Amino acid sequence: MLRHALSRALPVCLVFLLSACGQEKTAHVSISPAMVVQPQPSALASQSYPGEVRARFDPQLAFRIGGKVTKRLVDEGERVKANQPLAELDPQDVRLQLQATRAQVAAGQANLNLVRAERDRYKTLLDRQMVSRSQFDNAENLYRSGEAKLQQLKAEQDVASNQASYAVLRAPQDGVIAQRQVEVGQVVAAGQTVFTLAADGEREVLISLPEQAFGRFKIGLPVSVELWSQPGQRFSGRIRELSPSADPKSRTFAARIAFEEGKVPAELGQSARVFIPGEGVAPLSVPLSALSAENGATYVWRVGQGNTLEQVPVRVGPFGENSVPVLEGLNANDWIVSAGVHVLHQGQEVRPIDRSNRTINVVVKE
Repeated sequence: MLRHALSRALPVCLVFLLSACGQEKTAHVSISPAMVVQPQPSALASQSYPGEVRARFDPQLAFRIGGKVTKRLVDEGERVKANQPLAELDPQDVRLQLQATRAQVAAGQANLNLVRAERDRYKTLLDRQMVSRSQFDNAENLYRSGEAKLQQLKAEQDVASNQASYAVLRAPQDGVIAQRQVEVGQVVAAGQTVFTLAADGEREVLISLPEQAFGRFKIGLPVSVELWSQPGQRFSGRIRELSPSADPKSRTFAARIAFEEGKVPAELGQSARVFIPGEGVAPLSVPLSALSAENGATYVWRVGQGNTLEQVPVRVGPFGENSVPVLEGLNANDWIVSAGVHVLHQGQEVRPIDRSNRTINVVVKE
């Protein structure tokens, strides 16, 4: 009886065991998120300044003649192409001036024809010795004067023709209208700014430097830039331009920071922060929460190829309130785990995220 019951129960047990084995094989291994940061210059050795992304070239566009604006063809923020019309002035005055110069040219041409015929007649009479040499010279001088006068009138006609074309303001190159300072019906003077064009091409960051520390900033000084849209990622740059005088209201000096990398995802008007190192060598720093200790050695967890962790020993300096300088063991482009380091292990695969729970695409440089 017992043997018969066991023979029936054995197949059932095998079925459960096989089912359990199948479930174990299909179990999904979850990848834990890990908050990561990059080593930053020590707070004691660098300073940061807020800034705004600007165009490398932003010419102020103006009419070359004065007049009343009759058409405004673009708005602020609109993209324009080279030679595209932007605004027009009332062309009536310049057209009348052009008509007047054309009439003067016609009169000058008629006068030249007259004095030429007079000179030719006097030359014929001089050959027959019917007029004196002085009479012929006078006719010759009148001809030369009429010829010079006609050349002058033609030059004035060319100037008037150019001024007629100046009544239309055109874009010198491709770009975006950054500012608009004119409306239809407004009377503008020659050279008065009408638009500010942010030309396509290179981008820079405009910052304001304090008066008390201005003396240590030099053109060409290397800096790093962090864009608001790219948190945790820094781009190398340098100071390209320094204002020689302070702003009368803020008492700060304007500086332009040029990116050294070829292509940077910086758009016009974006917020940015510029980090300028202090004098001497600036050590890197990491959060205190990123450090661990084992057998008397200090180390951090660095994200390597395939988002796997590797234990990296480091040599640190004096501990600060929230961070500690790292003297050896890390590079500025490394990504390290900044929280929960006591539960990690060598070779563990993680999903790197920032403080806003956004996934970070870690690029490991060889």
